[in-house]
Amino acid sequence: MKNILIPVGSSKNAECHLQYAVDFAREFNAKLYVVQIFNVYTKAGTLIKVDHLLEKESMAFLKQHISKINTEGVEVEARAFKGKLVDTIELICDKLKIDLIMVEPKTNSIREEVYLGKTSGKIVKRINVPALIVPEGSTFRGFKSIMLSMKSAIIKKDGTLNLLKTIQAHFDSAINLLLVQTPYHNEGDHDVNDELGGMVAMTKISKNPTTYQGSLEHFKQFNPDLLVVVRRKRGFFVKLWEKNTILKKDFYISEVPVLVLPEMK
Repeated sequence: MKNILIPVGSSKNAECHLQYAVDFAREFNAKLYVVQIFNVYTKAGTLIKVDHLLEKESMAFLKQHISKINTEGVEVEARAFKGKLVDTIELICDKLKIDLIMVEPKTNSIREEVYLGKTSGKIVKRINVPALIVPEGSTFRGFKSIMLSMKSAIIKKDGTLNLLKTIQAHFDSAINLLLVQTPYHNEGDHDVNDELGGMVAMTKISKNPTTYQGSLEHFKQFNPDLLVVVRRKRGFFVKLWEKNTILKKDFYISEVPVLVLPEMK
């Protein structure tokens, strides 16, 4: 893991989230890109573009934001980009060879009942880069116990487990695998290949309507420091695929970080 991206919004949790990201990056000797995305505007009635002013303001904001954080031992670079949020982040990830996006759940939402706000929801839903959703107010600590929840263990894309392998090796983590048999179960879905099997300490099979419900049922039993799920068109965050906002009442596993891996098929 070499490059980590953290999009910065204006939430009250932004400073805490950035410190978490810095501490995480320090563990892996990774570079941290702190970015803010702004739109391009033109003053009404004139041809004077103000995007250069917005870029200057964004950079000033980011530098002040970073100055409040203990960044010792971590290379932190501030960048401001203009464009549409998701499209721009996709381009950034490709250009900077980003290995992980670190997302705070609520970003600009001020509603206390919200777990995953619209901005973070769009990032997790649409960008095909691993994303770590960090609970509000979290202080970084290692991941000794990891719960990996999957509907299907079929892996067709090379390298999809690389990030999880890196995390496991660094913290000497025990990975417990939950395979959920849903009504849409297909033959072979629970065939674990040698790569995944070699990473897993324990495997449990559960019958549930969705992967999400299976994870809720067994979460307390596994008591993980990190929950890992796989991005699918109709996967773990079923409600996320329907809308970008998730409420806390619909996702009460909100006290541990959630790592969303790219689709594996």
